[in-house]
Amino acid sequence: MFERPKSGERAVLVHLDLRQESEREDLGEFKELVASAGAEAVAVVSGSRQTPEPKFFVGTGKAEEIRQQVEESEAEVVLFNHALSPTQERNLEGLLKCGVLDRTGLILDIFAQRARSHEGKLQVELAQLKHLSTRLIRGWTHLERQKGGIGLRGPGETQLESDRRMIGLRIKQLNKRLEKVQGQREQSRKSRRRADLPTVSLVGYTNAGKSTLFNHLTDAHVLAADQLFATLDPTLRRVELPGGYPMILADTVGFIRHLPHDLIAAFRSTLQETEDADLLLHVIDASDPERQDKIEQVNEVLREIDAHEIPQIEVYNKIDCVEMAEPRLERDESGRVRRAYVSAVSGEGLELLLKAIAEMVHSDTIHRELRLPPAAGRLRAQLYEMGTVRSEHIDSSGDWLLDVEIKQQNFDHLRKQPEFTSWLESA
Repeated sequence: MFERPKSGERAVLVHLDLRQESEREDLGEFKELVASAGAEAVAVVSGSRQTPEPKFFVGTGKAEEIRQQVEESEAEVVLFNHALSPTQERNLEGLLKCGVLDRTGLILDIFAQRARSHEGKLQVELAQLKHLSTRLIRGWTHLERQKGGIGLRGPGETQLESDRRMIGLRIKQLNKRLEKVQGQREQSRKSRRRADLPTVSLVGYTNAGKSTLFNHLTDAHVLAADQLFATLDPTLRRVELPGGYPMILADTVGFIRHLPHDLIAAFRSTLQETEDADLLLHVIDASDPERQDKIEQVNEVLREIDAHEIPQIEVYNKIDCVEMAEPRLERDESGRVRRAYVSAVSGEGLELLLKAIAEMVHSDTIHRELRLPPAAGRLRAQLYEMGTVRSEHIDSSGDWLLDVEIKQQNFDHLRKQPEFTSWLESA
């Protein structure tokens, strides 16, 4: 939606240490975000406050310091590592005489650069418009007058009202388009459910190594880069587990602390792959000293999208960067796999991880040998449609002998159907 400069913008970064833990941000992560957006950080202004100041977010003295830095460094934009109100952005732009962008706007900009699929671009534009609609007044005060001229005099509407109306119409159009795309995605999910294929979704903090792990497990060529939000559009691939069991592996967008609510809402259909998964692989950077805080941030987002009750394996990645670390599995008191230590780059521990996945997703799978007479053709067709038949042959009496692997709940569902009961009760 927005045109970007061809070269990196010179940016002054602003970071405050605030008293409330819920409002604090990480400066190192902010610098990574700025680099991912393609901006050049020419200065960093930092400080501390008990609470944000209503007019400029920072105090008047700090605001003047930022203004001086902008002049000295000839910066084109000031980036805040915090969420600013529309009024604060407008006041700061009036004082600094350059663009001002808060943390949410910066993340939106990165997403706009990364979106590749039609759905991803629609989602980003929707989030951008929702964010922009509250900020239209910024820099647009010269448009507050009514349209005039011959034939246009009268009540009319201000240019600002006109633009708000146009943005509202565009948001409605985008929602309609996304509903259509989401319907197509839901059809794909229904097909996978009918085929009884388990779905395993990679989740985790951005830049934890999800795409590298995905590429190693699937031989795919998803972009894997040492930058935040390298992956935006979800990618799904079929993977064969030990024992010949198939599954669908989904690579999804990375999470980040204080992920903007507009983005969570806009990417609801993308995150649906996580909500509908049978198992989550929570990928964690084992070499990150702040990994525990990031684990909590990811779990918080999972709670927001109602995916926190899905079974989860914590995959501690990048053990090649940790001294004396070895690939292994850790289990809880009941014997279920809870953690796997791997290196997606070297491949260490990935065989163990695949075995753990097979164990988890097929824990409720039963193995049966069925003898079906020629009259059971409809049941045989359903078993094939569900993808549960591993082998079949016909005996001398003309009956089908089927070797099937099927989820217990699906087997129970078939057995409850009167026309199939007699053939499955003895199985």
